Amino acid sequence: MSRPTLAMIDLQALRDNFALAQSLAADSQTMPMVKANAYGHGMVEVAQALAEVAPAFGVACIEEALVLRDAGICQPILLLEGTFSADEVNTAALKGLWLMVENHVQKEAVLNADIAQPVNVWLGVDTGMHRLGFPPEDVAAVYQSLSDSRNINDQIVVASHFACAEDFASDFTDQQMATFEQAVASIASTGQDQLKTSLANSASILARPDSHRDWNRPGYLLYGASPFDHTQDNAAKLKPVMTLTSAVISVRNIDVGEKVGYSGKWCAERPSTIATIGIGYGDGYPRSAPNGTPVLVNGIECPLVGSVSMDMITVDVTDLEAVAIGDSVELWGEQLPVNRVAEHCATLGYELLTRMPLRVPRVYK
Repeated sequence: MSRPTLAMIDLQALRDNFALAQSLAADSQTMPMVKANAYGHGMVEVAQALAEVAPAFGVACIEEALVLRDAGICQPILLLEGTFSADEVNTAALKGLWLMVENHVQKEAVLNADIAQPVNVWLGVDTGMHRLGFPPEDVAAVYQSLSDSRNINDQIVVASHFACAEDFASDFTDQQMATFEQAVASIASTGQDQLKTSLANSASILARPDSHRDWNRPGYLLYGASPFDHTQDNAAKLKPVMTLTSAVISVRNIDVGEKVGYSGKWCAERPSTIATIGIGYGDGYPRSAPNGTPVLVNGIECPLVGSVSMDMITVDVTDLEAVAIGDSVELWGEQLPVNRVAEHCATLGYELLTRMPLRVPRVYK
Protein backbone atom coordinates (compact mmCIF):
# COMPACT_ATOMS: atom_id res chain seq x y z
CA MET A 1 0.00 0.00 0.00
CA SER A 2 1.34 3.43 -0.94
CA ARG A 3 1.76 6.54 1.19
CA PRO A 4 -1.72 8.04 1.76
CA THR A 5 -1.06 11.62 0.63
CA LEU A 6 -3.10 12.45 -2.49
CA ALA A 7 -4.48 15.44 -4.35
CA MET A 8 -7.94 14.48 -5.52
CA ILE A 9 -8.86 16.49 -8.64
CA ASP A 10 -12.56 16.81 -9.47
CA LEU A 11 -12.71 17.49 -13.20
CA GLN A 12 -16.49 17.90 -13.20
CA ALA A 13 -16.13 20.68 -10.64
CA LEU A 14 -13.56 22.26 -12.98
CA ARG A 15 -16.00 22.11 -15.89
CA ASP A 16 -18.79 23.53 -13.74
CA ASN A 17 -16.59 26.46 -12.69
CA PHE A 18 -15.72 27.14 -16.32
CA ALA A 19 -19.42 27.03 -17.23
CA LEU A 20 -20.13 29.55 -14.46
CA ALA A 21 -17.50 31.91 -15.87
CA GLN A 22 -19.02 31.57 -19.32
CA SER A 23 -22.54 32.18 -18.04
CA LEU A 24 -21.49 35.39 -16.30
CA ALA A 25 -20.08 36.76 -19.55
CA ALA A 26 -22.09 35.12 -22.28
CA ASP A 27 -20.94 37.59 -24.94
CA SER A 28 -17.24 37.00 -24.23
CA GLN A 29 -14.80 34.28 -25.13
CA THR A 30 -13.49 32.54 -22.00
CA MET A 31 -9.82 31.55 -22.02
CA PRO A 32 -8.78 29.24 -19.14
CA MET A 33 -5.44 30.01 -17.51
CA VAL A 34 -3.51 26.73 -17.17
CA LYS A 35 -0.07 28.16 -16.40
CA ALA A 36 1.98 26.86 -13.46
CA ASN A 37 0.76 23.31 -14.08
CA ALA A 38 -2.83 24.57 -14.02
CA TYR A 39 -2.33 26.13 -10.59
CA GLY A 40 -0.96 22.81 -9.37
CA HIS A 41 -3.85 20.72 -10.69
CA GLY A 42 -2.10 19.19 -13.72
CA MET A 43 -1.90 21.26 -16.88
CA VAL A 44 -2.44 18.47 -19.40
CA GLU A 45 -5.34 16.87 -17.55
CA VAL A 46 -7.07 20.21 -16.98
CA ALA A 47 -6.67 21.25 -20.62
CA GLN A 48 -7.96 17.90 -21.80
CA ALA A 49 -10.97 18.19 -19.51
CA LEU A 50 -11.82 21.62 -21.00
CA ALA A 51 -10.78 20.93 -24.58
CA GLU A 52 -14.34 20.55 -25.86
CA VAL A 53 -15.47 23.91 -24.49
CA ALA A 54 -12.45 26.21 -24.28
CA PRO A 55 -11.68 28.32 -27.38
CA ALA A 56 -8.05 28.85 -26.31
CA PHE A 57 -5.72 28.42 -23.33
CA GLY A 58 -3.35 30.75 -21.51
CA VAL A 59 0.13 29.82 -20.29
CA ALA A 60 3.12 31.80 -19.07
CA CYS A 61 5.76 30.63 -21.54
CA ILE A 62 6.49 28.58 -24.62
CA GLU A 63 7.71 25.56 -22.63
CA GLU A 64 4.27 25.18 -21.09
CA ALA A 65 2.60 25.61 -24.49
CA LEU A 66 4.72 22.88 -26.07
CA VAL A 67 3.76 20.44 -23.31
CA LEU A 68 0.13 21.01 -24.25
CA ARG A 69 0.84 20.62 -27.96
CA ASP A 70 2.68 17.34 -27.29
CA ALA A 71 -0.36 16.15 -25.35
CA GLY A 72 -2.61 16.77 -28.34
CA ILE A 73 -4.20 20.08 -27.33
CA CYS A 74 -5.10 21.80 -30.61
CA GLN A 75 -6.62 25.11 -29.48
CA PRO A 76 -4.68 28.36 -29.76
CA ILE A 77 -2.42 28.89 -26.75
CA LEU A 78 -1.53 32.40 -25.61
CA LEU A 79 1.95 33.03 -24.19
CA LEU A 80 1.10 35.58 -21.50
CA GLU A 81 4.70 36.71 -21.02
CA GLY A 82 5.39 36.66 -24.74
CA THR A 83 8.72 35.50 -26.13
CA PHE A 84 12.08 35.49 -24.40
CA SER A 85 14.18 35.08 -27.55
CA ALA A 86 13.67 35.75 -31.26
CA ASP A 87 13.70 32.05 -32.21
CA GLU A 88 10.51 31.52 -30.19
CA VAL A 89 8.58 33.52 -32.80
CA ASN A 90 9.37 30.83 -35.38
CA THR A 91 8.23 28.10 -33.00
CA ALA A 92 5.04 30.01 -32.28
CA ALA A 93 4.29 30.31 -35.99
CA LEU A 94 4.86 26.60 -36.53
CA LYS A 95 2.84 25.52 -33.50
CA GLY A 96 -0.07 27.96 -33.79
CA LEU A 97 0.75 29.84 -30.59
CA TRP A 98 -0.46 33.35 -29.83
CA LEU A 99 2.05 35.91 -28.59
CA MET A 100 1.63 38.66 -26.04
CA VAL A 101 3.77 41.59 -27.18
CA GLU A 102 4.44 43.89 -24.26
CA ASN A 103 7.78 45.59 -24.97
CA HIS A 104 9.77 46.84 -27.94
CA VAL A 105 12.20 43.91 -27.94
CA GLN A 106 9.30 41.50 -28.37
CA LYS A 107 7.73 43.76 -30.99
CA GLU A 108 10.91 43.87 -33.07
CA ALA A 109 11.37 40.11 -32.76
CA VAL A 110 7.94 39.53 -34.31
CA LEU A 111 8.34 42.20 -36.99
CA ASN A 112 11.76 40.93 -38.07
CA ALA A 113 11.07 37.20 -37.91
CA ASP A 114 11.45 35.11 -41.05
CA ILE A 115 8.28 33.02 -40.79
CA ALA A 116 6.20 31.22 -43.37
CA GLN A 117 2.84 32.08 -41.83
CA PRO A 118 1.74 35.04 -39.71
CA VAL A 119 1.13 34.81 -35.96
CA ASN A 120 -1.68 36.07 -33.78
CA VAL A 121 -0.63 38.83 -31.42
CA TRP A 122 -2.02 40.32 -28.22
CA LEU A 123 -0.85 43.84 -27.43
CA GLY A 124 -0.20 44.41 -23.73
CA VAL A 125 -1.04 47.81 -22.21
CA ASP A 126 0.29 49.00 -18.85
CA THR A 127 -2.75 50.60 -17.21
CA GLY A 128 -1.10 51.12 -13.83
CA MET A 129 0.02 47.74 -12.49
CA HIS A 130 3.50 48.45 -13.86
CA ARG A 131 4.60 44.88 -14.51
CA LEU A 132 4.17 44.42 -18.25
CA GLY A 133 2.81 46.37 -21.20
CA PHE A 134 3.42 49.46 -23.28
CA PRO A 135 2.65 52.89 -21.84
CA PRO A 136 -0.84 53.97 -22.97
CA GLU A 137 0.55 56.90 -24.94
CA ASP A 138 2.64 54.51 -27.08
CA VAL A 139 -0.08 51.99 -27.80
CA ALA A 140 -1.49 53.48 -30.98
CA ALA A 141 1.90 53.67 -32.70
CA VAL A 142 2.81 50.14 -31.61
CA TYR A 143 -0.55 48.83 -32.80
CA GLN A 144 -0.03 50.49 -36.17
CA SER A 145 3.43 48.99 -36.65
CA LEU A 146 2.12 45.54 -35.78
CA SER A 147 -0.94 45.78 -38.01
CA ASP A 148 1.21 46.91 -40.94
CA SER A 149 3.37 43.78 -40.75
CA ARG A 150 2.81 40.73 -42.93
CA ASN A 151 4.07 38.63 -40.02
CA ILE A 152 0.97 39.39 -37.96
CA ASN A 153 -2.63 38.35 -38.50
CA ASP A 154 -5.18 41.12 -38.78
CA GLN A 155 -7.02 40.51 -35.51
CA ILE A 156 -4.79 41.97 -32.79
CA VAL A 157 -6.23 41.77 -29.26
CA VAL A 158 -5.49 44.70 -26.94
CA ALA A 159 -5.16 43.54 -23.33
CA SER A 160 -4.33 44.67 -19.83
CA HIS A 161 -4.41 43.20 -16.32
CA PHE A 162 -6.06 44.37 -13.10
CA ALA A 163 -3.98 44.91 -9.98
CA CYS A 164 -6.68 44.74 -7.30
CA ALA A 165 -10.03 43.76 -8.83
CA GLU A 166 -10.76 41.72 -5.70
CA ASP A 167 -10.70 44.86 -3.53
CA PHE A 168 -14.12 46.49 -3.68
CA ALA A 169 -12.97 49.39 -1.49
CA SER A 170 -10.39 50.49 -4.05
CA ASP A 171 -11.18 52.66 -7.05
CA PHE A 172 -8.00 51.58 -8.84
CA THR A 173 -9.85 49.12 -11.08
CA ASP A 174 -12.01 51.99 -12.33
CA GLN A 175 -8.87 54.01 -12.98
CA GLN A 176 -7.30 51.13 -14.91
CA MET A 177 -10.43 50.68 -17.00
CA ALA A 178 -10.50 54.38 -17.84
CA THR A 179 -6.84 54.29 -18.83
CA PHE A 180 -7.47 51.22 -20.96
CA GLU A 181 -10.39 52.82 -22.75
CA GLN A 182 -8.28 55.88 -23.51
CA ALA A 183 -5.60 53.64 -25.01
CA VAL A 184 -8.19 51.77 -27.09
CA ALA A 185 -9.67 55.09 -28.24
CA SER A 186 -6.23 56.25 -29.36
CA ILE A 187 -5.99 53.17 -31.58
CA ALA A 188 -9.50 53.64 -32.92
CA SER A 189 -8.64 57.24 -33.84
CA THR A 190 -6.14 55.89 -36.37
CA GLY A 191 -8.96 54.17 -38.27
CA GLN A 192 -8.98 50.79 -36.48
CA ASP A 193 -12.67 50.39 -35.70
CA GLN A 194 -13.00 46.65 -35.02
CA LEU A 195 -10.70 46.20 -32.06
CA LYS A 196 -10.79 43.11 -29.90
CA THR A 197 -9.98 43.61 -26.23
CA SER A 198 -9.35 41.66 -23.01
CA LEU A 199 -9.38 42.78 -19.38
CA ALA A 200 -11.23 40.55 -16.92
CA ASN A 201 -9.52 38.13 -14.55
CA SER A 202 -11.26 35.86 -12.04
CA ALA A 203 -12.33 38.59 -9.62
CA SER A 204 -13.69 40.88 -12.32
CA ILE A 205 -15.44 38.05 -14.16
CA LEU A 206 -17.29 37.28 -10.94
CA ALA A 207 -18.02 40.81 -9.75
CA ARG A 208 -17.42 43.40 -12.49
CA PRO A 209 -19.63 42.83 -15.55
CA ASP A 210 -18.52 46.25 -16.81
CA SER A 211 -15.01 44.82 -17.27
CA HIS A 212 -16.08 41.96 -19.54
CA ARG A 213 -14.65 42.32 -23.02
CA ASP A 214 -14.18 40.12 -26.10
CA TRP A 215 -11.87 37.80 -24.14
CA ASN A 216 -11.95 37.04 -20.41
CA ARG A 217 -9.11 35.20 -18.67
CA PRO A 218 -10.24 33.15 -15.63
CA GLY A 219 -7.59 31.48 -13.52
CA TYR A 220 -8.16 31.01 -9.78
CA LEU A 221 -11.91 30.72 -10.06
CA LEU A 222 -11.58 27.74 -12.41
CA TYR A 223 -10.06 25.78 -9.57
CA GLY A 224 -12.95 26.54 -7.25
CA ALA A 225 -11.40 29.11 -4.94
CA SER A 226 -12.67 32.62 -4.36
CA PRO A 227 -10.38 35.55 -5.13
CA PHE A 228 -12.20 37.56 -2.44
CA ASP A 229 -11.62 37.72 1.30
CA HIS A 230 -15.34 38.21 1.86
CA THR A 231 -18.55 36.54 0.75
CA GLN A 232 -19.52 37.22 -2.86
CA ASP A 233 -22.62 35.73 -4.45
CA ASN A 234 -21.05 34.38 -7.64
CA ALA A 235 -17.91 33.17 -5.88
CA ALA A 236 -20.12 31.20 -3.49
CA LYS A 237 -21.17 29.05 -6.46
CA LEU A 238 -17.63 27.83 -7.13
CA LYS A 239 -16.72 24.20 -6.44
CA PRO A 240 -13.29 23.25 -5.08
CA VAL A 241 -11.38 21.20 -7.62
CA MET A 242 -8.43 20.02 -5.51
CA THR A 243 -8.93 18.19 -2.22
CA LEU A 244 -5.61 17.49 -0.53
CA THR A 245 -5.90 14.39 1.63
CA SER A 246 -3.77 12.16 3.78
CA ALA A 247 -4.20 9.87 6.77
CA VAL A 248 -3.19 9.41 10.37
CA ILE A 249 0.04 7.38 10.46
CA SER A 250 0.66 7.38 14.23
CA VAL A 251 -1.12 8.26 17.49
CA ARG A 252 0.30 8.93 20.96
CA ASN A 253 -0.74 10.33 24.34
CA ILE A 254 1.43 12.92 26.06
CA ASP A 255 1.42 14.57 29.49
CA VAL A 256 1.12 18.19 30.52
CA GLY A 257 4.35 20.03 29.75
CA GLU A 258 5.45 17.70 26.93
CA LYS A 259 6.54 19.39 23.71
CA VAL A 260 5.80 18.38 20.13
CA GLY A 261 7.86 18.65 16.95
CA TYR A 262 11.07 20.37 15.93
CA SER A 263 12.20 23.16 18.27
CA GLY A 264 9.47 22.29 20.75
CA LYS A 265 7.25 25.15 19.64
CA TRP A 266 4.09 23.66 21.12
CA CYS A 267 3.72 22.50 24.71
CA ALA A 268 0.76 20.50 26.05
CA GLU A 269 -1.30 22.39 28.64
CA ARG A 270 -3.41 19.30 29.35
CA PRO A 271 -3.03 15.55 28.83
CA SER A 272 -3.23 15.37 25.04
CA THR A 273 -3.65 12.94 22.18
CA ILE A 274 -1.44 13.76 19.19
CA ALA A 275 -2.03 12.34 15.72
CA THR A 276 0.80 12.32 13.21
CA ILE A 277 -0.30 12.92 9.60
CA GLY A 278 1.66 11.76 6.56
CA ILE A 279 2.16 15.12 4.87
CA GLY A 280 4.70 17.93 5.18
CA TYR A 281 6.36 20.78 3.37
CA GLY A 282 7.89 18.26 0.96
CA ASP A 283 4.30 17.64 -0.16
CA GLY A 284 3.43 21.31 -0.54
CA TYR A 285 1.90 21.79 2.90
CA PRO A 286 3.21 25.17 4.04
CA ARG A 287 6.03 25.13 6.58
CA SER A 288 4.76 28.51 7.74
CA ALA A 289 1.53 26.99 9.08
CA PRO A 290 1.33 28.02 12.74
CA ASN A 291 -0.16 26.28 15.73
CA GLY A 292 -3.94 26.30 15.38
CA THR A 293 -4.09 25.97 11.59
CA PRO A 294 -7.24 23.91 10.91
CA VAL A 295 -6.94 20.29 9.79
CA LEU A 296 -9.91 17.96 9.31
CA VAL A 297 -9.51 14.55 10.94
CA ASN A 298 -12.44 12.24 10.26
CA GLY A 299 -14.30 15.33 9.07
CA ILE A 300 -13.81 17.20 12.36
CA GLU A 301 -11.68 20.32 12.61
CA CYS A 302 -8.59 19.95 14.78
CA PRO A 303 -5.63 22.29 15.37
CA LEU A 304 -2.18 21.79 13.94
CA VAL A 305 0.42 21.69 16.73
CA GLY A 306 4.19 21.85 16.47
CA SER A 307 6.33 22.72 13.47
CA VAL A 308 5.54 21.36 10.02
CA SER A 309 8.33 18.98 9.03
CA MET A 310 9.29 17.70 5.60
CA ASP A 311 7.05 14.65 5.57
CA MET A 312 4.76 14.95 8.59
CA ILE A 313 2.58 17.25 10.64
CA THR A 314 1.12 16.74 14.11
CA VAL A 315 -2.43 17.53 15.16
CA ASP A 316 -4.10 17.77 18.55
CA VAL A 317 -7.01 15.29 18.44
CA THR A 318 -7.66 15.22 22.18
CA ASP A 319 -11.27 16.29 21.75
CA LEU A 320 -12.12 13.55 19.25
CA GLU A 321 -13.74 10.41 20.61
CA ALA A 322 -11.32 8.02 18.97
CA VAL A 323 -8.57 8.35 16.40
CA ALA A 324 -6.70 5.45 14.83
CA ILE A 325 -3.97 4.88 12.28
CA GLY A 326 -5.48 5.10 8.82
CA ASP A 327 -8.17 7.63 9.70
CA SER A 328 -8.88 10.17 6.96
CA VAL A 329 -7.47 13.69 6.92
CA GLU A 330 -8.30 16.67 4.71
CA LEU A 331 -5.80 19.51 4.51
CA TRP A 332 -7.93 21.66 2.20
CA GLY A 333 -10.60 21.14 -0.42
CA GLU A 334 -14.27 20.17 -0.37
CA GLN A 335 -14.81 20.71 3.36
CA LEU A 336 -11.97 23.09 4.24
CA PRO A 337 -11.42 26.01 1.85
CA VAL A 338 -7.81 26.52 0.81
CA ASN A 339 -8.23 30.22 1.53
CA ARG A 340 -8.81 29.48 5.22
CA VAL A 341 -5.57 27.56 5.47
CA ALA A 342 -3.74 30.25 3.52
CA GLU A 343 -5.02 32.96 5.86
CA HIS A 344 -3.53 31.15 8.85
CA CYS A 345 -0.23 30.93 6.97
CA ALA A 346 -0.20 34.64 6.01
CA THR A 347 -0.25 33.77 2.32
CA LEU A 348 -2.74 33.20 -0.52
CA GLY A 349 -4.54 30.10 -1.66
CA TYR A 350 -2.97 30.77 -5.08
CA GLU A 351 0.44 29.99 -3.61
CA LEU A 352 -0.65 26.85 -1.78
CA LEU A 353 -2.20 25.39 -4.93
CA THR A 354 0.55 26.28 -7.39
CA ARG A 355 3.33 25.03 -5.08
CA MET A 356 1.86 21.52 -5.04
CA PRO A 357 4.84 19.33 -6.02
CA LEU A 358 4.84 16.37 -8.34
CA ARG A 359 5.65 14.15 -5.33
CA VAL A 360 1.93 14.27 -4.49
CA PRO A 361 -0.01 11.97 -6.80
CA ARG A 362 -2.99 13.57 -8.54
CA VAL A 363 -6.03 11.34 -8.72
CA TYR A 364 -8.56 12.53 -11.31
CA LYS A 365 -12.25 11.85 -11.15
